Amino acid sequence: MFHKILIANRGEIAVRVIKTARRMGIRTVAVFSEADRDALHVEMADESVAIGPAPAAQSYLVAENIIAACKAAGAEAVHPGYGFLSENGAFATALEQVGIVFIGPNPAAIAAMGDKIESKKLAAAAGVATVPGFLGAIESAAEATKIADDIGYPVMIKASAGGGGKGMRIAKTRAEVAEGFTRARSEAKASFGDDRVFIEKFIADPRHVEIQVLGDKHGNVIHLGERECSIQRRNQKVVEESPSPLLDAKTREKMGSQAVALAKAVGYDSAGTVEFVASQDRSFYFLEMNTRLQVEHPVTELVTGIDLVEQMIRVAAGEKLGIKQSDVKLKGAAVETRIYAEDPVRDFLPSIGRLVRFQPPAEEAGRVRVDAGVAEGSEISIYYDPMIAKLITHAPTRAAAIDMHAAALDGFVIDGVRHNIPFLSALMDHPRWRAGKLSTGFIAEEYSEGFQLRPPEGEGATLLVAVAAAIDHGRQARKRRISGQLGRGHVKAEAERVVRLGEREYTVETDDERVTIVRFGDGKQGKRLPVHLPVKSRWKCGEVVWCGTVGGREIAVQVRPLMNGFRLQWRGTEVDARVMTPHEAAYAHLMPEKRAADSFQFVRSPMPGLVLSVAVKEGQVVKAGEALAVVEAMKMENVLRADHDGMVKKLHAKPGDSVAVDAVILEFA
Repeated sequence: MFHKILIANRGEIAVRVIKTARRMGIRTVAVFSEADRDALHVEMADESVAIGPAPAAQSYLVAENIIAACKAAGAEAVHPGYGFLSENGAFATALEQVGIVFIGPNPAAIAAMGDKIESKKLAAAAGVATVPGFLGAIESAAEATKIADDIGYPVMIKASAGGGGKGMRIAKTRAEVAEGFTRARSEAKASFGDDRVFIEKFIADPRHVEIQVLGDKHGNVIHLGERECSIQRRNQKVVEESPSPLLDAKTREKMGSQAVALAKAVGYDSAGTVEFVASQDRSFYFLEMNTRLQVEHPVTELVTGIDLVEQMIRVAAGEKLGIKQSDVKLKGAAVETRIYAEDPVRDFLPSIGRLVRFQPPAEEAGRVRVDAGVAEGSEISIYYDPMIAKLITHAPTRAAAIDMHAAALDGFVIDGVRHNIPFLSALMDHPRWRAGKLSTGFIAEEYSEGFQLRPPEGEGATLLVAVAAAIDHGRQARKRRISGQLGRGHVKAEAERVVRLGEREYTVETDDERVTIVRFGDGKQGKRLPVHLPVKSRWKCGEVVWCGTVGGREIAVQVRPLMNGFRLQWRGTEVDARVMTPHEAAYAHLMPEKRAADSFQFVRSPMPGLVLSVAVKEGQVVKAGEALAVVEAMKMENVLRADHDGMVKKLHAKPGDSVAVDAVILEFA
């Protein structure tokens, strides 16, 4: 067994590998760019080595720098994590040549299956059903358009060396092929150093199901069941689960057998994933093989009890698999969500900044797991993927795992950057998700108008009214205990309160044991339907998460102070709550509303990033929908388009400029 390994990665996956290596008694070496000098993985590792400037192309993607770090630290092996050099056969070969072990598949297997074009050819030759498409590299937009015409729309344009949704575009028309081809090549070059792309038929209403395989250097290969990763946004996985609600035992065995046969055909000897696109009738086609550890591997670990990182290390050290196929049993269900630094109400555009507050839910062995590469105070950088952490829950049934996940998300506190937890919380309560009626188009179909934080309704509103009233009751009781107050005797509390929850008002009465909602609606117009809700909580003023029971139901609500009130977040809802005396409420109705200024004439950057190009000039007349500029952040290119016809009055940014969120790019006359 190795004594010291180097992790050629950063963030969450580097921390994940360090934890297993530490448990196995193996020393670890972290590498870091200038942007990651104070990162969590650097702090956790036994040693660390600097490898270059912040851009990945000058640090984490430079094989020579990684090898030099191995030699300097005396590392015997390298775990590549995922992304970066994890599927780079030349890197694995270079390590081999200097006597350093690559903790991953052999270079021949990477070459055979890591290239998306070649892997499809091999799969087709082996009799595995593949999606119809053109399997050669495409050189120009004109050639791409002709191929797409022949295949029939819609088509998928994909980077040959791609993964993680980078360098991937869906095109429904000839015009979209030309633009998608250009963007896909550019992203592929930036992310993988390889701008080759290919085109295949896009399967309507598909599901993404993948099989985890595990092989050793002695010819043994097994599979560890499937994961369903159909909940995607822009081809980037957002939610994963195991087992899939689509598959039955027969389909699972068939899919698993094909994955194992394919892995054996290329002499696969590590952890890897064979991905399939599946139809709603359970028919499936080979999509690609990822010759590395997957981001979503924790759901497989929780339902099988097998540590995949440990198995990768043992296999790389030459050990035989200690697990037979008959040993693999799927127990219960697991759900994983990816917590991203992005703004869901702004079309999920990236967000950067410092994590002023980072308080994940408490981990419970085998039930709640948090994989994170950050801590409170960490910086979310513009240079890398915007994933902050992963939340994974495991329970005896899928429904129980989802309920547990929803509760854990409610208590996951992040301040300082925008994040997608409100969206994930809303998703956990979505009827279609809970029913398992999934497809890769789920988000586009269910949130076609984008995601907006919605106010609570029905039972949810009632629960939050009770929480708001209970918080106010506790605060008022605390004020009455302040010493040295004017006058004699105790300050008397008003028995009745008005809770304004967003636009609606509720009249309540509270005591130490319960909240009674005596009227719903607006003042005297409301319907008298008293609701008595026992409320129990140990919440203290200043805590961000209110945990307790309302009417016997356990809930966790995030509470943040506002002027004369507080903001409540729960299950994907957000609402401003203000608790007043009836006299105060009457005056509050007379206060004028502040309205936002009209910004119709400005085009602003929806995220912090780098201006790659500006497509217009001052004085130019543009039409609605016309491309104005391209802004890049976190390896994704975002095209800014005109919302209306107009003339460009002034350009406020030029190519190469770094811009903040809401920075003005150009101004219309």
